[in-house]
Amino acid sequence: MSIAAGALPAQSPSPDTLTAHVARALTEEGLVGVTWSLVTPAQVTLGAAGLRDLGTGAPLSPDDRMQVGSVAKTIVAAGVLVLVTDGRINLDAPVSEYLPDVRFDNQWASVAPVLVRHLLDHTSGLDDVRLWQVFTLRGKPDAPLQAGLGTGALRVETRPGARFSYSNVGYLLLGLVIEAVTGERYEQWLDRALLAPLGMTRSTVEFVTQIGEGGDSTLAMGHFEGGARGPSYAWPVRPAGQFTTTAADMATFARFLMSDGVVDGRQLIDGELLQAMAVPTTTQATSAGLATGYALGLMQRERWGITGRCHLGNSGTFRGILCLYPEQQRAFFAAFNSDPEAANFDRIDSLLGSSLGVPPSPVAPVVAPGVEPGDWEGWYAIRPTRFRQFAYLDALGGITRVAWDGTHLVLRPVQGAERHLAPVGGALFRVEGRRAPTHVLLRTPSDVPVISDGMRTLEAVAPWRVILLWASAAAGMVALLGLLVTGPWRTALAWRRGRLRDEPLRWITAGLLLLCASPLLYLGESFLAIGDPTPANLAIAVTTGLLPLAVVASTIGRVRAGLGGRAARLELIALIGALQWCLVLAAWGLLPLMLWW
Repeated sequence: MSIAAGALPAQSPSPDTLTAHVARALTEEGLVGVTWSLVTPAQVTLGAAGLRDLGTGAPLSPDDRMQVGSVAKTIVAAGVLVLVTDGRINLDAPVSEYLPDVRFDNQWASVAPVLVRHLLDHTSGLDDVRLWQVFTLRGKPDAPLQAGLGTGALRVETRPGARFSYSNVGYLLLGLVIEAVTGERYEQWLDRALLAPLGMTRSTVEFVTQIGEGGDSTLAMGHFEGGARGPSYAWPVRPAGQFTTTAADMATFARFLMSDGVVDGRQLIDGELLQAMAVPTTTQATSAGLATGYALGLMQRERWGITGRCHLGNSGTFRGILCLYPEQQRAFFAAFNSDPEAANFDRIDSLLGSSLGVPPSPVAPVVAPGVEPGDWEGWYAIRPTRFRQFAYLDALGGITRVAWDGTHLVLRPVQGAERHLAPVGGALFRVEGRRAPTHVLLRTPSDVPVISDGMRTLEAVAPWRVILLWASAAAGMVALLGLLVTGPWRTALAWRRGRLRDEPLRWITAGLLLLCASPLLYLGESFLAIGDPTPANLAIAVTTGLLPLAVVASTIGRVRAGLGGRAARLELIALIGALQWCLVLAAWGLLPLMLWW
């Protein structure tokens, strides 16, 4: 494979200095260990810091194997591109041509079927995973991939190709496409047809764990939040995140992705396809002029002042990142064997990325906008939401207020930091602190304002709808809290007087106390089983299912007992407030709460 010539960056720190900086950041961020590789035209530099296993205290080595979560998607995407190069897969063919038994609930099917390209680009409009597809202790590494889809048609939320929405299910389907075309398990085929020709001898798409019979002693131990040891477990959607590798092998992979695609005289992947990775082509944001986005297994994004083609991944116990800079023929890879939410991984990623000496991205100058930004003022919601199972939470907390202050478009999300976007020409804007355009303003065919950063789309919504949802949730929570405070006292007093059957709040009191007690069952369960029908999950499903019935029973009892006093009327108002929220949650699919569904 051919690699462009270039010189080593003069400002690159020495390996020892870089390792010292990384080790310090690792300790201060509460991380366990990290391995990395730096790729330049002249050499590959490997490094490691921290521990491979907190339990044994063994240091991590650059030769240790690591797992990388969703960086596996870039491997699967490359495998698909091998088959495209060989003429066995057409990127722009409907997925149904390869998977006729998979049903899509796609209202745009006649004009916009789900294509193979859409799966690779996360623009299929498919919902992301449900909990049972990832957080389960019942996963089997040799289970048929089809079992990871569940039953029923796959619902398409937005017109295929129009908007990015990350979907692990899409890459599960790509694993099925590979199997349909090759007649082999996707793991075996990728190991043989992609990894072997590249010489990635210590990498595999097969399931690998650290424990049990056949456990791999060279695989670093994963760690949960707080440092608890976390051996690898099998995912039902394994093409989306199952891959074991080393820093050296990923350096080889990075070099290949930046090459012409020729390996030992064979065109393994068409060079034009490699160049098209991270170059989106079909989305509304791309059509409106925004260059950043995701395509064919990589995303194009500015980070640390430089623009590269990257993929991130995490699994709860491991985290990985791969970033390529093809023009300079430079790249870096890093894998961590812990994944705490509070850690600032960007601190270490930036040390590695900045050490490559890639020139900074050109600064897009602030100029007068080519559109009237004031027309985009208003309230916005995420469209589509990534997890339909929890879309209600996005409807409440995923709202952003947008205002134009005369010089900047100001985005004020309900959750998260305020962002100021400066106009850089036409409908393009960039976030303060960034150099390249980051957002674009556009409109739907029905003239609804939209703001996109290529990876997330905000669509204008009527403020009254948002306020109504907020008011409903607030009224419901206040009502249930009030009933939880007064109900047990009232019920206990009625029981002591021998008049329990006359107490209207006895039903809602019993329901709320059971609901509050049910989470205690989770103390004896692994969070990895949150998607399984465990005793705790079953208890939550039953108690949340009974809660509306308890509210109705207490409401009827309250009316029958009379509304003569102020306290009685307040109780009725609280019961009505609780009942309306139960109905709203049921309409959004959250009552009963069946986490394994």
